Amino acid sequence: MDVDTEPIIRVDDLTVAYGDNVILEDVNFEVKPGEIFVILGGSGCGKSTLLKHMISLHEPAKGHIFIDGMDIVAAEGSERLEILRRIGVMYQQGALFGSMNLLDNICLVLEEFTDLSRDAMEMIALMKLNIVGLADAAHKMPSELSGGMKKRAAIARAMALDPKILFLDEPSAGLDPITSAQVDELILKLSENLTMTFVIVTHELPSIFTVADRVVMLDKNAKTIIATGKPDELRDKSDNPWVRQFFNRQADAETPES
Repeated sequence: MDVDTEPIIRVDDLTVAYGDNVILEDVNFEVKPGEIFVILGGSGCGKSTLLKHMISLHEPAKGHIFIDGMDIVAAEGSERLEILRRIGVMYQQGALFGSMNLLDNICLVLEEFTDLSRDAMEMIALMKLNIVGLADAAHKMPSELSGGMKKRAAIARAMALDPKILFLDEPSAGLDPITSAQVDELILKLSENLTMTFVIVTHELPSIFTVADRVVMLDKNAKTIIATGKPDELRDKSDNPWVRQFFNRQADAETPES
């Protein structure tokens, strides 16, 4: 990854608030093309809220979010659709439609954004399922899948339109250690073989150390980013003792100053 490459995502002076309740304030960071970029922090710090703003589910109180050079906050109409085609999202619980089999779950995205024939859509859907190791489960319903299979199916659906960026919200949540490691392995394989950029929200330390190129750490009290860098460097060298204790999973961490 070329450190001089223009960022594929840029978050500028982002403030997130619900009424008078400010969740995040003046957040700034960049994501380079091809990075596996992790947003982490303690419970209630705004990780998933930040991701929802980055994919334009919510409008920020202030600031801008540039996706591949386009401001998703200001975009409307065809420009907004063009941005949304460049991203794929896996939600925390998978969010698969329970009344549809896996093939139809993926075809639904293609029906919404393309004019392809049904045969072409099914071929693409099967290709995506094959990439995540679920080709044999194409006609299974979500209720027939294990937790790990649901996560992989949701990733396959997120890849339906060949996005440049995949946003994953807690991909390891609720999984046993072996299944979690399999999801990490899939993320690394997709990153290497498809050269996609990943933005991942998680607090699972084993996954963070396995997949992350770089992280930003949010704090509930500070309402902003308190650390940025490679996870092993933050664990060993951060000048914030709370950050080091978080990465070393130590109890009795000092609360960082706001």
